[in-house]
Amino acid sequence: MDITGTDTGDPHVSGPQTWSGALGPALEDVQTAVIVVDDGGLIVSANDAAKSVLGHSFEELVGQDLPDLLHRDSHRYATPRTRSPLRNAIRTGTTEHGESAWFARGDGTLVQMSWLVAPYSCGSDRAGALVLLYEPNRGVSDEGVNEVPAPLTELDRLALLAETTTQLTSTLDVEEALRRLAALAVPRLADWAVIDLLTEQDEVRRALVTEYRDGTLVEREDLQGPMPPVPEESPMPLSRALRGAASSLAGPATYQGPPDSGIAVEQGRLFTETGMHSAAIAPIRGLRDVLGALTLGRSRHPRAFTGADLPLLEDITRRAGLALDNARLYQRQRKVAETMQRHLLPQLPTVPGVDMTARYVPAAHASSVGGDWYDAFALTDSSHALVIGDVVGHDLDAAAGMAQVRNMLRAFTWSQPEAMPSTVVTQLDNAVKHVAEVPMATMILATLSLGDDELWQLCWTNAGHPPPLLVSYDGRARYLTDAHGILLGTGVTRPRPDVFTVLPPRTTVLLYTDGLVESPHHSIDQGLERLRRHAASLAHRPLDAFCDLLLEQARPGDNDDDVAMLALRTPARA
Repeated sequence: MDITGTDTGDPHVSGPQTWSGALGPALEDVQTAVIVVDDGGLIVSANDAAKSVLGHSFEELVGQDLPDLLHRDSHRYATPRTRSPLRNAIRTGTTEHGESAWFARGDGTLVQMSWLVAPYSCGSDRAGALVLLYEPNRGVSDEGVNEVPAPLTELDRLALLAETTTQLTSTLDVEEALRRLAALAVPRLADWAVIDLLTEQDEVRRALVTEYRDGTLVEREDLQGPMPPVPEESPMPLSRALRGAASSLAGPATYQGPPDSGIAVEQGRLFTETGMHSAAIAPIRGLRDVLGALTLGRSRHPRAFTGADLPLLEDITRRAGLALDNARLYQRQRKVAETMQRHLLPQLPTVPGVDMTARYVPAAHASSVGGDWYDAFALTDSSHALVIGDVVGHDLDAAAGMAQVRNMLRAFTWSQPEAMPSTVVTQLDNAVKHVAEVPMATMILATLSLGDDELWQLCWTNAGHPPPLLVSYDGRARYLTDAHGILLGTGVTRPRPDVFTVLPPRTTVLLYTDGLVESPHHSIDQGLERLRRHAASLAHRPLDAFCDLLLEQARPGDNDDDVAMLALRTPARA
């Protein structure tokens, strides 16, 4: 008979199994939290009092490892398995008792409780333990987590520094790095974290002020913002830290005298507003410059900072400085790349009666530029060239190659306004092989012109690119699969076809790159069908909304390639 009361017939069944009602009336009626675990610490059952005090449903508890799920140290982190007396008592099958331990509730807050572990049978042949959790004299308290803090051991310090390195080096976003830095220090080391940053113009910005309140980190935007400049000779702690001097301690008395600078005024206000009775301030240094300063403050935490706390703070800020340096360098490179991309992607021409719009989304993990591009420009008073293309790569080299191809194509096309698209692309292919530093590229060149019947006509040739999509106003969508030729740069010479089609009124034509349809986990045909269906459903949307929604709905979520789109819509018949 298994613990659900159902005979499985298999004596080798193992692992956690639900035990609905198996606690029995006596234990179910106990007002103390009672949890039954197997000999590995996996929760088998729990009474209503346990579910209530821990804020977890029965389903959330059963099958989970009790110490991992619930047991925490005084710094709100999971107790290491080798140092958990609760786990040791369960594992050895002994009766043990613990005072005032911290346990995590379902909402993320902590409850302080004493515990008792006693051996208990989970079935005819299954050993386990009964865990009772009951409130010590103080009861539940979130703010009590740091009222009597346990000092960090050397192992705790090493673990904190390792976590700091991992957390800060895994992001290249400065704002996210600052939030992670604050979360590493608060509430483990302090009640407040204040981060001041120096800009590239040596201006000071109070980038983040956060406090630990009611079990969560709360950002104090009223204390953030621009700061006065750094005084050159001020001996005050923050001013010295922002000049790169050694870390130091501060308190309300530090700023009670006449202020020697605007920064001193702001620091006095900070101590008044936060109620901090003690603070430790350390510079955040990059490889070449001082990037800012970190202030850790204690208000509810009873113990004042001492000089013995400063080495740990300096180790933290040293790691923070390297991470912020990398994040700033990445953002500078990203800004350069985005500026380059804006100059490479053109302004669209105005075509009377025709709506036209374009989109470019950079690759998520590259330098924000790539080989995808679109182009549109006038050939004659009545015709315009439309281009969509993709040079292999997602970096600055690809962008540079794309610029070469785009500029040559513009020159060849504009110098031969009456030439067929295939003629121009053949000329471009020959030039790419001998002039441009481009390994391979795909593209579509089309001409848009107004016919004698006042209907717009499209003539195009396709060099190995995903086919254009034509969407009629009545919601029918089809790909223009004709005029398909080989891609650029292969060294193979083959005839390139041209195809004409008439565009009915209110027809939408979409040119796009493969980032809109390709997925590493699905075939290209699935991506094309997904795009076709979404485009058909959006046939009545304004053209800008049409493109935005396609990017949101049709682009595969697992595709981090860049995307270029060029869309046009013909007018209704006059």
